[in-house]
Amino acid sequence: MTAVQALLVVDVQTGSVCDEQLTVPRRLLGAARRTGALVVHLRHDGPAGAPDETGTPGWRLHLPVGGGEPVLGRTGEDGFAGTDLAALLEARGVRRVAVCGPAPAVTVRSALDRGFEVVVADDAHVAPGVEVVAATEVVFTRP
Repeated sequence: MTAVQALLVVDVQTGSVCDEQLTVPRRLLGAARRTGALVVHLRHDGPAGAPDETGTPGWRLHLPVGGGEPVLGRTGEDGFAGTDLAALLEARGVRRVAVCGPAPAVTVRSALDRGFEVVVADDAHVAPGVEVVAATEVVFTRP
């Protein structure tokens, strides 16, 4: 089993993910919530005309946000750039995160560059040097 302290749900939006791609994010989200681990939703705020254009149906998050779970919007690919993600993780004492979503590679690389340990669920596209595990192997702990 691979223990982590937080889950980053990256770009699981109606314009970028279909129902068949939700099995792993749902499993991880449920496990994180049951243990009280930190869950952070990262949402891409797309430009006019994009499938995830801000305010359109494709921009909405595909999975419901739980009480107290932050949603951080961003315009680029890096979930840390222009957001409070690093400060949020550091304030909670998080050092090891699980990441899921359709294409989190830039956010994963940025997390690694900032000294976080990263585990990527087996449904996601990843960056070299990242630990990839089956979603069933991820165990959440409180920071």
